[in-house]
Amino acid sequence: MIVLLFIVHLAIALALVGVILLQKSEGGALGMGGGGMSGFMTGRSTANLLTRTTAFLAVAFFTTSVLLVWLSNRTAPARSIVDQPAPTTQEAPVAPAPPPAAPVPPVEPGAPLAK
Repeated sequence: MIVLLFIVHLAIALALVGVILLQKSEGGALGMGGGGMSGFMTGRSTANLLTRTTAFLAVAFFTTSVLLVWLSNRTAPARSIVDQPAPTTQEAPVAPAPPPAAPVPPVEPGAPLAK
């Protein structure tokens, strides 16, 4: 169920990006807005269709987002900071350090090594 909803969520996200990119730029800062779309629909009806499509896709995107969070947290146990016990400050006892090893006497140069 979650995988199917996630695939639908991704499809809605891609459609939302596409619809937003199709809309006419109001500022025209990049020079991409405008153009004569004569024949299929007028500028006003295109703007209304794209605006309504964007609103519908945005509502669908938020709905699938909330559903994905709800479905993924449904199996997890409820946690609250208020319900958790206070942390204990007791530390584990530290083992004493081992005694130091006996010093090794220096070896004179040329002397045979003992086995």
